[in-house]
Amino acid sequence: MGDKRLLAIDDEPAFAEIVRAVAEGLGYEVRVAEKADEFADIYEQFDPTVVVLDLVMPEVDGVELAHWLAHEKCRAKIVFVTGHNPHFTDSARELAEKGELKGVTTLTKPVSISELREILE
Repeated sequence: MGDKRLLAIDDEPAFAEIVRAVAEGLGYEVRVAEKADEFADIYEQFDPTVVVLDLVMPEVDGVELAHWLAHEKCRAKIVFVTGHNPHFTDSARELAEKGELKGVTTLTKPVSISELREILE
């Protein structure tokens, strides 16, 4: 595996594909999950260097996954994304930092491609 591996979880396939296209354009190997159990399986096998995490999803929210990642001692850069109130991303960032996750960044949808590219570079 290369040294640039991105794992994204988002319940909006169109957004996940934008993330995939931008990341692959920057040389990342990319995996996308739509559900938390799929995310956990891929995470354990793939060892991502960047995780893009939707904060609001039907089955499990990104904050729960952030706690799981902290428990797993994740060292990947974390990018929280939400289409909802920016307060969600601020709260998630605070929780993630308390949980000892590193490199936490937040984005509010709609995300510009240039903004996403800048974060991933």
